[in-house]
Amino acid sequence: MTLLVLVVAAVAVGAWLYVSSNRQLRHIDALADYAGRPAAGKGTNWLLVGSDSRSTLTPQQRRDLHVGNNRVRNTDTIMVLHYGEHGPSLVSLPRDSYVPIPGHGSRKINEAYADGGPKLLTRTVEQATGLRIDRYAEVNFLGFVQVVDALDGVRLCLDKPLRDEKSGADFPAGCREMNGTQALAYVRARYADPDGDLGRVKRQRQLLGAVADEMAGPDVYLDPSRLKRVLDTSLAALTVDDGADMARVLDMGWSMKQIAGGGGTATTVPVVRPGVMVSGVGSVLRWDETGAGQLFQALRNDDRIPTSGDK
Repeated sequence: MTLLVLVVAAVAVGAWLYVSSNRQLRHIDALADYAGRPAAGKGTNWLLVGSDSRSTLTPQQRRDLHVGNNRVRNTDTIMVLHYGEHGPSLVSLPRDSYVPIPGHGSRKINEAYADGGPKLLTRTVEQATGLRIDRYAEVNFLGFVQVVDALDGVRLCLDKPLRDEKSGADFPAGCREMNGTQALAYVRARYADPDGDLGRVKRQRQLLGAVADEMAGPDVYLDPSRLKRVLDTSLAALTVDDGADMARVLDMGWSMKQIAGGGGTATTVPVVRPGVMVSGVGSVLRWDETGAGQLFQALRNDDRIPTSGDK
């Protein structure tokens, strides 16, 4: 009976928070309308972006988070979340992917955000994948750290030690609770990882799954005060496209929870080989045209996606 009362109370508080949170939700004009835009496919496609903008960080915060100067404005994380009739699918687009950026030639995909903000990034992803992006969500460095801290940390397991001076990562193998600063260092590490950017995207998905799992756990949603704290922190960190409301954000969050629980599929766009040098651009990742084409066609048709087993 006590559990039932808690559930009823949480639902009541959740309904109130739902109305309140719709007012807090921040929006941005992120979806471009242009000639040749891909037609809508089946299901819903979110573009999930982790921005490495440092303009709002103090010098001390930049030192603590190992993120350098305040001039960089690229994207550290780019993922497409798809859901429809089948289970949800999460596809990582490595930041070093070499793709055409409209009006700027072929460059690393993360530079599209620096060149033209969310609209140009969304258009770049649409033209590179052939998918129409329906929704957009962005979280910045500091917001991400604050969300993890509001959850009192997340539990992550490492198969082997990870040490990266540039990101601040210094973790032994095994499982541990990580606070926000540690979690950011964990997902940003790549220079000490033999898989480079490909290794980083796997850690990004691992951490997103851990955050989604923690948010949807009973320790949060059965504790009204903690639920409000986590929700307020999450909304302060989140920016979505103009057409997204709280109902759509909750759909997105539930899909991430399913993936974290093994009910969906997570993969990386297939690449030919990493570390290809391009003059004036640096080391890039070239997509496998056949494998990438099959992956994105499956998403357009809302079919089960082919994966490389890198979940």
